[in-house]
Formats: sequence, C-alpha cells, structure tokens
Amino acid sequence: MRQIDVQKLCDEARFRKFHVLLLFWCALIIIFDGYDLAVVGIALPSIMKDMGVQATGAGFMVSSALLGMMIGAVFLGTIADRIGRVPAIVICLLLFSVFTAAAGLTHDPVMFGIVRFLAGLGIGGVMPNVVAQMTEYSPRKIRSTMVTVMFSGYSVGGMLAALVGKAMIERYGWQSVFIAAGLPALLAPVILKFMPESLAFLVRTKRADSLKAILPRIDPAYVPQQADSFSLTDREAAPGSTITRLFAEGRGLSTVMLWIAFFMCLFMVYALSSWLTKLMANAGHSLGSALTFVLVLNFGAMIGAIGGGWLADRFNIKHVLIAMYALAAISISLLGVKVPVGVLFFLVGLAGASTIGTQIVTYAFAGQFYPMAIRSTGIGWASGIGRSGAILAPIVIGLLVSRALPLQQNFIAIAIPGVIAMLAVCLINVRRPRQEAIAVARAEADPA
Repeated sequence: MRQIDVQKLCDEARFRKFHVLLLFWCALIIIFDGYDLAVVGIALPSIMKDMGVQATGAGFMVSSALLGMMIGAVFLGTIADRIGRVPAIVICLLLFSVFTAAAGLTHDPVMFGIVRFLAGLGIGGVMPNVVAQMTEYSPRKIRSTMVTVMFSGYSVGGMLAALVGKAMIERYGWQSVFIAAGLPALLAPVILKFMPESLAFLVRTKRADSLKAILPRIDPAYVPQQADSFSLTDREAAPGSTITRLFAEGRGLSTVMLWIAFFMCLFMVYALSSWLTKLMANAGHSLGSALTFVLVLNFGAMIGAIGGGWLADRFNIKHVLIAMYALAAISISLLGVKVPVGVLFFLVGLAGASTIGTQIVTYAFAGQFYPMAIRSTGIGWASGIGRSGAILAPIVIGLLVSRALPLQQNFIAIAIPGVIAMLAVCLINVRRPRQEAIAVARAEADPA
C-alpha cells in the first residue's frame, strides 16, 4: 500500500493546464468581488446627492458592507475548513451578487446599509477561501506569484467598476451599476461543478476517489492504484481546534502582528477606495477626472500585486512586504502635495500598488504562514480582524472630510497606518517552530 503525501505532490508539481483553469476560476471570482466592493466608492457622490446624505452618514453607509465583510471573513473562512471550500465559495458568490444587485433597488440610506451588510458577508468570505485554494494547489516555486496574479483580479474588478460607472451612472443613474452586479450569480452551478475541492478537506473526509481523480491532473507522473492511501504531513495533522492552533507552535505573537498588519493595510485600502473620488472632486477635479484616478489606483494595484508576488517568490516575502508598506506611507502622504497632474497620476498609481497591491501580497504571506489544515481559518481570522480597520476607515475619513481640513492632512491620516503595518510585519517570526521543523524533517526523510 502506498502512502501519498498530497501536499508534497502539489508543492513539487510543474505548472500545468490544471493550474491555469484553477487560476481562471479564482481570478474571475475575485474580479466580481472587486467590482462589488469598488462600486460603492464609484457611485458615492451620486448616492449622496440622490439620497441627501452628508459625508459622515455616507461613511456609515459604506462601512455597513465592511462590517459584513468582517463577519463573513471569519465565519465563512472558518466554516470552509469544515463543509468544504467550494460550497463556501459558491455561498459567498451568491451572497455578494444578489445583495449588491438588491442595493440598486433601495431608496433610503438605512435599507441600503442593510442590504450592503448582507452583500459584505459574501465579499469578505470569498477572499480567504480563494487565497487558501490557490495557495494549496500552486507549485511551491511560483506560489506567491500565482496568488497575487489571481488577486490582481480585484484591481480588474475595481477598474471595471470605474469604467461601467463612467459609462452608465450619468446616463442610467447610480442604480444601474449595482443591478449589473447580479449577473455573476448565474455562474454558481458552473463553479460548483468544475472547481476542485480542497485537498485537506478531501483527505480529512477520506474521499479517495476524488483525490485519485484530481492528483493525476496536477502531476501526470502519479498513476492511481486501488490500494493508495492519502495523507498530509505530521504538521498538518496536529490535533486541536483550528482557531486555537493559530496561536500554537510559537505562532501567537506572529498571528497578532499579522492581524495588525491586515488592520492597517485594509484601513488604507478602504480609505482610498471609498474617498479618493470625493477628495479629488473637492480638490477641484471633475467627476470624470476623479473616476480616472480610481482607474489609475486600481491599475497601479494590479502592477503592485503581480510585481510584489514576483519579488516574493525570488526574495524573502517578509522583506518585500516591509518595503511595500514603507512605500505606501510615502506615496499616500505625497498625494496631498500640490504637483502637476501627470505627477499626481503617478503618485495615485504608486499608492494603489503599495496599498491594494500590498494587501494582496499580505494575503499570500498569510497563506504561506499557516499550515494547510488551518489555512482558510488563519486567513479568515486575519482578514476578519483586519476588516475592523476597513470599517473604521470610511467613517474616520468621512469625519475628517466633514471638517473641511486641508487636503494634505486627510492623506497623512491615511498614510500613518502604513508605518504601523511596516513595524508589525518586522515582528512576525517566519521561522518554523522547532516541533514543526522536526515533523517536516521526518516527512522529508521518509520516501513514503
């Protein structure tokens, strides 16, 4: 009887058609997710005008979805390790598609906030699951690149929201860009059928037939045999609650520091996503020009995510993150300085690369930091705790905007979390704990 270590097989596999298809499905889901998230920031000036909402009230309307994202990331990230990752992803897709579309049918701030909260459950829940899925199946040598390329779909979704907004809001009203978000729900049965289930889940539930069908697609050298049994390494099979294991084996301080990094980075991301259009409009730019800044922000994010992932696969991912957070603090601070328009566009792109792009690299870092069996849980909790920063950002910046402070002070307030995140990442211990290192050494020494 052969004992097959499924994670080792995935780690050492070459990039194949299987990985391309998985990358396509995960990136497509993230594109839809990015659209649903960015659409509020795109339509915010029109929503405020139509509903008669002031800056502070608008901040709470935006944060309702972010509260849902916090709960969704923790709950749907954790439950995926129990019910299966693919069903959890499909539930999230249906939640954010249906309820974002429903937001376009509301007529008052309270109902809008309630519906966006429900959409936020899906928006937040899908992120840890697709990151864990991509991390689990990617070859080790290109793992960070695969995750960040997939997550660049988030920026594509943001750019799509800006393009659709420029084309439709003035002609059909802000409601049209929300209703269009309901279309991805049609893909739910297709994803349920074609996306492979989590390897850890299949091993844990002893679904040998499913594993024998998936593993040859990852590595054709593997030929299934009737007597094959499947396992994860010792470090993946450790007993105990998945949540308590986030703090086990010397991961306690690092887990807390990772949560702080997520909090600060998401604060910067959602401060810019929610208020960049309004801040640029207040600075004298037209609505069309302000929406162009959102396009540049998300284009920069895509470059930053892919470039950051490429660097992370070639250098120490922790050091790459530290440099990216420092760049975020500098570039955002400079947005409030009066410069030529061309330079301003460059700075906005740089801010996108070092905030949204850095957040994507941080997800990749979290996916590699935690063992496979608790990966969705680890990413989900980091993302969920981080969402409190995303919730606070629109409210805090909304209060600053309502006080009519100088433009530079608004951007400095957004930049300070970049410094804090940089310090938090410095304190994360990426060296494997002694027990884990021993388990890995035993697994590597045993050919089985």
